[in-house]
Amino acid sequence: MRTITLSLPGVDVTADLDRAFDLAIPLRFDEAQPSAFGAPPATAEPLRAGAFVGDVARGGSCNCAVHRLVPHCNGTHTECVGHLVRQPVHVHEVRRGGFEPALLVSIDTHAAAESGESSDPPPQPGDRLVTAAALDAAWRRCAWPEVAVRALAIRTLPNGAAKATRRYVAESPPPYLTREAAQWLVAQEIEHVLVDVPSLDRLDDGGRLTAHRVFWGLPPGSTDVTAAERPQATVTELVFAPDAVPDGRYLLDLQVPAFAADAAPSRPILYPVTGFGV
Repeated sequence: MRTITLSLPGVDVTADLDRAFDLAIPLRFDEAQPSAFGAPPATAEPLRAGAFVGDVARGGSCNCAVHRLVPHCNGTHTECVGHLVRQPVHVHEVRRGGFEPALLVSIDTHAAAESGESSDPPPQPGDRLVTAAALDAAWRRCAWPEVAVRALAIRTLPNGAAKATRRYVAESPPPYLTREAAQWLVAQEIEHVLVDVPSLDRLDDGGRLTAHRVFWGLPPGSTDVTAAERPQATVTELVFAPDAVPDGRYLLDLQVPAFAADAAPSRPILYPVTGFGV
């Protein structure tokens, strides 16, 4: 077994590198794929330059494709506060790499009318919500008091493989976080949140993006990065955690390519913790 030991304040954490759980949804350009906000499917086609065609099957000397996608909408992606501000903030500069102590938790969503929690704009009657109460209960079940957890992956129930190819539309919105849920994440000092839905917020929320703003500490309506209290935080959306991946303690390797953009396709990998000691 290959292991890695991460030294944290007051404790060493050991994880199993041979049991990696990849939470990224493979983006299959010629097959069914997830999407949101009405974005067109991601596509791939051979590069053509003069007599050259980047497809060996068509007589080319090598394969060389042109890929078109919308990172925010076509599959697993990580975004930074640059998503909401006028100044350029690049996700690869915010997330520079390394391992983070993380928890994976599964939660039931709640009908808006029964949740006792809020959002802006107010939830619609048929909406399903990720609540602070549900997050707190799951957090306590997976409690890791010895370690300052900085990353949280949230698996909504019911779970299923259909999440890997679902086309999310505003007319039938997927679950989203309440204002209180986002405030709870901040109170727990979570800097990297991962969700298996296309957005922390309701797909059609009139541009408020309340949960995003609370998580980044950005006041309502502000587009100035200097107003953000948590510019180091990241949001990863459209992950998928199969049922075979148990809730519990992990080290997270959140891999983000060097895109000079507010968001990029990403590959979050969880390594199960096998032990820890002083």
